Amino acid sequence: MPDRSDFTKVFEELKSIFKPYSKKMDVVQDTDDYYLLNTRIIMRNKRPLAFGMVRKGKSYVSFHLMSVYALPDLLKDMSPELKKRMQGMSCFNFKEVDKELFSELKKLTKAGAQRFSDQKVIERLHMVQERGQK
Repeated sequence: MPDRSDFTKVFEELKSIFKPYSKKMDVVQDTDDYYLLNTRIIMRNKRPLAFGMVRKGKSYVSFHLMSVYALPDLLKDMSPELKKRMQGMSCFNFKEVDKELFSELKKLTKAGAQRFSDQKVIERLHMVQERGQK
């Protein structure tokens, strides 16, 4: 099993992908092992719309990008290499820094932030949430 201390560089690199958005969003948690960023959009359940997080785990570092969960069409041009790192619908796992894949994640993150700032997209997410609560 990899040493968690080896994941520090991976964690910091992935966290840096979210840094450009921290001024227009809310950093909910920022520790050596966990970084959580929420949008300022309050959903109908009275909770903020999550944007993403990075978590240092025992076996890898996880990068969660909620916009790809809410808007899966963002993944249509995803590389097969990044797809291999995907677990579930919004999580990407890494054991080491991969500049090429991190660059692709930066582009996905930027596209997700742009889409989450579109009022029509947000209204559609509100409607989906309402249907799920019925």
